[in-house]
Amino acid sequence: MATESSRARSLNETRDRILGVALDVLGENPDAGMGEIATAAGVVRRTVYGHFPSRLDLIRTLTERAVAEMAAVLTEAAAAEAADVAWARFVARVWPVAHRYRVLVALRRGEFGEAIHSLLGPVDVLLADLVQRGQDGEVFARHLPAGVLSQLAYNAVFTIADSELAGGASGVRAATIASLLVLGVPEARATALSDRS
Repeated sequence: MATESSRARSLNETRDRILGVALDVLGENPDAGMGEIATAAGVVRRTVYGHFPSRLDLIRTLTERAVAEMAAVLTEAAAAEAADVAWARFVARVWPVAHRYRVLVALRRGEFGEAIHSLLGPVDVLLADLVQRGQDGEVFARHLPAGVLSQLAYNAVFTIADSELAGGASGVRAATIASLLVLGVPEARATALSDRS
């Protein structure tokens, strides 16, 4: 019984290592293949395919993890009274997740776009609801529908996460201010919210 438990633990550790390495490898090269991921993880291709029968399965698993992490952060942050405060808290808390999973933005535009888009659906709905709340409360602009505006602001966060600004406090500050500006928050308020988050 203890042997089965250690074997299961070992399999889970290998799977987690593959996923972690895959994020790094795909972050450097979104077109990287399973062989490159296997080499970087220090395992043979067969091991990678044993855990993830296809590249799509690997991408789906990465996306599912990202969605779970982002939805949890967003749900917690959305409890703030004002929508602009909630957005700033969300960006500050989601920053490590956004930076870690930034490759999904590039992959979303490629062959796995449809699968990634469908898995990100729950996060998209939560973001649109938050932006709608901000529009209803007149803290966010109404120049676009909430669903479109939320995606633009959210993509600003991922764009900065994928840039040279990504490291440290300057990246999260830039992402918070830029996304709030996209949402129509005045610059002084966006800066103040960023400094507070």
